[in-house]
Amino acid sequence: MNLELTEEQTAVRRLAREFVEREIAPNVTEWDRAENVDRAVVAKLGEVGFLGLTIDEGYGGSGGDHLAYCLVTEELGRGDSSVRGIVSVSLGLVAKTIAAWGDEEQKRRWLPGLTSGALLGCFALTEPGTGSDAGNLSTRAERDGGDWLLSGTKMFITNGTWADVALVFARTGGEPGHRGVSAFLVPTDTPGLTRRTLHGKLGLRGQATAELVFEDVRVPASAMLAPEGKGFSVAMSALAKGRMSVAAGCVGIGQAALDAAVGYATEREQFGKPIARHQLVQELISDIAVDVDAARLLTWRVADLIDRGEPFTTESSKAKLFASEAAVRSANNALQVFGGYGYIDEYPVGKLLRDARVMTLYEGTSQIQKLVIGRALTGVSAF
Repeated sequence: MNLELTEEQTAVRRLAREFVEREIAPNVTEWDRAENVDRAVVAKLGEVGFLGLTIDEGYGGSGGDHLAYCLVTEELGRGDSSVRGIVSVSLGLVAKTIAAWGDEEQKRRWLPGLTSGALLGCFALTEPGTGSDAGNLSTRAERDGGDWLLSGTKMFITNGTWADVALVFARTGGEPGHRGVSAFLVPTDTPGLTRRTLHGKLGLRGQATAELVFEDVRVPASAMLAPEGKGFSVAMSALAKGRMSVAAGCVGIGQAALDAAVGYATEREQFGKPIARHQLVQELISDIAVDVDAARLLTWRVADLIDRGEPFTTESSKAKLFASEAAVRSANNALQVFGGYGYIDEYPVGKLLRDARVMTLYEGTSQIQKLVIGRALTGVSAF
């Protein structure tokens, strides 16, 4: 793997950094306090091509490789993880999945809108009673003539109240476990679908996280994505790439923590000198720096494997596991550097810690990642 960025990748990173400083950074505290990101940012993300990265230009995408996608995701994570999540889900989990599994009609219908920001997508897998145990979901899809009727509840759905299309996973067969799951593309204005925004979250407060309730939601047979019974495979393939995106966002959190800690430590004085001259403060900062570099390299390796067409699932779990835990450590160490000022939202590190904490939970908890890695190494399943 060549660790030197190409001119195109460097330009993409610069564009993302400038976008964050212009469109996101001035609004972060306000959005966090209001528990609401300004939705106008979605169109702006589309205008600069961030919602179409890695998608073929024939479907409205902006092309590029997965390392460029990671660079953008890292910068967005550095700016505001709530905004990063919009891209990671609508592009990373929904648009990319349609591009990989959809038929021509589905690609033509959904991808141009998703890549431009005219439409948003959400990934409706998690349920109130099934998080890590996704194969035992209870949402059902029953045949009714040439249509399907979907009934059930989905929980903690990012973009849930903003999305125009939901990628929904439901049980279509009598077989237990993952073999009976299918995937559907459901327009969110379909009768019978209601959505409720979840408030009071610890972190990602500006993100539109929702509960979705399906009551005999009717969709045509053409709404099914991939063959019947392949829904679990669709979900797992989406999450394998999605974990790379989460890892990249965590690198961004860590980088923001490092930047904040270094800046504060060189300005704040105690005992007659900048606190950066105290050895234990330098230890905190050096720990952050090592975590950020290690997480970044693990994440870049996943992108390189994907772009070369090599297997990447285990490496993606490793990157997500390490980067998410590292983001928590880095934000916590940065808060320690700030002392009491880190505990109030006038300064950035408290939000970084709150946002980092969920990264160890969603798109597969840290414990699930360890099971995935362990199974790959031993050939023995713990499930």
